[in-house]
Amino acid sequence: MSMSPAFKVLVYSVLPNGEMIAHKSRFKVNKCFANKVELRFSDPQELPAEETTLHLRASPGSLCALRSIDRGILLLGHAPELTADLIYNSLPKSSSDYPFQLLDNEPYSCIHVRQEVFGLYRQGKDVFDILKSLCLKILTNAEVARPVPCYISDKPLADEGSGAEDVPDKAPPVKTPSQPKVETVRKFFPETWIWDLVSVGETGSLDLHRTVPDSITEWQADAFCTSPEGFGLAPPTFLTVFQPFFVELTLPYSVVRGEEFNLKASVFNYLATCIMLQVTAVESQDYQLKPCEGCKYKTCLCSSEIQTFNWTLTPTVLGEIDITVRAESLNTKELCGNEVVTVPSRGRADTVIRKLLVEAEGLKKAETQNSLLCLKGSTVTKNISLTLPDVFIEGSAKAFVSVLGDVMGRALQNLDGLLVMPYGCGEQNMVRFAPNIYILKYLEETGQMTEPIKQKGINFMQSGYQRELTYKHYDGSYSAFGMSDETGNTWLTAFVMKSFGSAQHFIFINPSHINDAKKWLEGRQNKNGCFQNVGRLLNAAMKGGVGDEVSLTAYITAALLELKTPVTDLILKRGLACLISKHDQVNDLYTKILLAYVFSLANDQKMRHSLHSSLDQVAMKKGDALYWTHHESESKMARSAEVEMTSYMLLSLVSGSHVSDSDLAYASKIVKWLIQQQNSRGGFSSTQDTVVALQALSSYAAHIYSKDSTASGSVSVISAQETPIKFHLDQNNRLLYQEERLEKVPGEYIVEVEGHICAFVQFALQYNVPPPTDFSTFNISAMVDIPETNLAKSILQVTIVVSYNGKREKTNMAILNIKLLSGYIMETNSLAKLESAPFVKRIDKADGYIDVYLDELPRMKPQKYVILIEEEIPVEKLKAAVVRIYDFYHTEEHAETEYSAPSSTGIEEA
Repeated sequence: MSMSPAFKVLVYSVLPNGEMIAHKSRFKVNKCFANKVELRFSDPQELPAEETTLHLRASPGSLCALRSIDRGILLLGHAPELTADLIYNSLPKSSSDYPFQLLDNEPYSCIHVRQEVFGLYRQGKDVFDILKSLCLKILTNAEVARPVPCYISDKPLADEGSGAEDVPDKAPPVKTPSQPKVETVRKFFPETWIWDLVSVGETGSLDLHRTVPDSITEWQADAFCTSPEGFGLAPPTFLTVFQPFFVELTLPYSVVRGEEFNLKASVFNYLATCIMLQVTAVESQDYQLKPCEGCKYKTCLCSSEIQTFNWTLTPTVLGEIDITVRAESLNTKELCGNEVVTVPSRGRADTVIRKLLVEAEGLKKAETQNSLLCLKGSTVTKNISLTLPDVFIEGSAKAFVSVLGDVMGRALQNLDGLLVMPYGCGEQNMVRFAPNIYILKYLEETGQMTEPIKQKGINFMQSGYQRELTYKHYDGSYSAFGMSDETGNTWLTAFVMKSFGSAQHFIFINPSHINDAKKWLEGRQNKNGCFQNVGRLLNAAMKGGVGDEVSLTAYITAALLELKTPVTDLILKRGLACLISKHDQVNDLYTKILLAYVFSLANDQKMRHSLHSSLDQVAMKKGDALYWTHHESESKMARSAEVEMTSYMLLSLVSGSHVSDSDLAYASKIVKWLIQQQNSRGGFSSTQDTVVALQALSSYAAHIYSKDSTASGSVSVISAQETPIKFHLDQNNRLLYQEERLEKVPGEYIVEVEGHICAFVQFALQYNVPPPTDFSTFNISAMVDIPETNLAKSILQVTIVVSYNGKREKTNMAILNIKLLSGYIMETNSLAKLESAPFVKRIDKADGYIDVYLDELPRMKPQKYVILIEEEIPVEKLKAAVVRIYDFYHTEEHAETEYSAPSSTGIEEA
């Protein structure tokens, strides 16, 4: 049936006396689709780690999206699930009443009655009412209406509704056997098992073979497909992963070194008989294990019983450690009460391995020393000194040396994590999207693309693309927090527009999103061609940079040129005219560099040369490296702006159709400085400088790439206290990430490079320090109390007061990063109160931390934020947790403090 969601059937007959009788019924239509999709597991129940097959059937040529998620996670979620109801309820629908224009004007037949019997007529429905309810107009001489009293007005009873059927209810709101295993070893516990995009081919069927995860749970698998025949959605199918005898561990996500907690192992017996159980926590050099006093670890466990076993565990090393507990059913003649014990034929023993993160006290710090060493058949050496501050957390220091043969290799390794920062707003999401474009384009141009790398980059781009659309406004613009912001943001809209345009080469981008953004920007262009800024820039350093009319116009014009917009296009033509007319009025360094990039893209050699000559005179020299900075700013405070400006200068040298050898030689000095600023993940200090720097480095690397198959060499790292480390580089492994841990920290090292290669060498040093007492830009304090209503003392109230006391009137977007005490989680009900606090735009929770996004903080106006945290797993000897406030775009501006659980004497303040 093509009718949906319901249809009505009318049956009628005309009697010999001319009277018509009729009846109608309403039938609901099953919500089905043209593409019939079926999904099922080969067996509805499996043991952990066994093989299973997921059978998929759909119309030939269908492309299908598959997922399988732990059903326990789905039950906690608030997002609507994809269902037939959700899809059908999103379609337009109507159920109209009878139009008054179609009512008859001719009088009804009437019958003379006494007034006292009025009401006996026109009671209930007649055929005319039934026809009206179906919106049918009938032309007949049959009797279809019941007579009316003659003294009733013969005008049509347009408002009478007693005989008509009610309009259907409105649609509800959218809601979203193998060989017996003697022992199972379980260590793979994902929340999402399957997340894939597959084609069923011309046969219309596909079997996916997968290994079942180790979680004892129920998995829900879903699929939807598209094909020329239409859309299809499979009903959910379920797989229960179960074994009749198993152990489950309870432990916190992370602890701080020196803390101890109660390790709980619960053993479940769903056999029909008793077993004699032996439970063992495996000892390790990574932690100290102490049995609880009076506890027994060998005991009877009968049918449907659960027993819990406890140990006190104290980690002794840092990093991720494995905690292993084994439960075994013993073959013994001992009785459990009066019952003889049995040994199960499958899963006689169950071993569970869970990971625990052990962190150092204090605040994490990371430093890098980077070198790009290029040579042709010679040898070069460089001295590296790894030093630690006077005060740091003992045992927290570690160092690594890594080598790559390609300047883009480090970023390639960490496309999903270039920065140790949250990604919860529209601009931050782009740092996971845009660099993939530049890196894949570079690999494609240089012939280094491999299918695994390409697929990895495409996957990141597809997820970033979908996520960015959630920040789109109805008018086609974009802003940091989407529709929760009053207006779109001019700068971010241009950034998204150009990135979507570039990504079209690799993934599908709906052209309407690019056109909508361009049309919105066109509506913000003044008659003189300059663009007006709309929406608040989260990065205040761009005011005087992108915040003013000329630099904003330069940024948008560059975006249009990167989109390959024809120069005859009116929006581009006007933008260039604005810049030409105002360039001689520009004194700001950032804007001048941006103009140099625009005129390089536009192939205006005269303007390009003039600006480059001017900018060369104000370049900062550091050895044989070049960079640009605002002279009035302290270099430490302006690091992000320095990287961004210097990157745009590099782009201006390697863009356009007239890149000379002298341009590349000059650019190499800039690259040396940029490489030195790169962090251990391949990014820089913030989002925008990371995006621009990687775009510039990839463009430069494409220009200088050499396909010399004979290029090879070695990198040696020498220390008096360690065995020398040697890395080999050649054309085949230039993208291979090679890393070794350094044992001596602090220490002195010599790097020796020889051969015919370019080697990118990085020394990365990590350590923890106590929270510093420098409150030059931010003040922060944290106080902990026990709420009066919390008699069990399982809930703590953390009150954090932050203030900005820097030189600006207000900060950029700031992040309040709160580490939770070990064993604690955020109390659910306190989230809504925190979300309504001043300047709070978003809250993210992950991995024992809470990130609170603050739109801004005004100068010298303290702000108070309160959260409730709840004890989930008891941890003894609790260490203090760090609270940090920092400017997202100037991460050098920050302040930290600590808070602890209150002692028995009352409140403890850090």
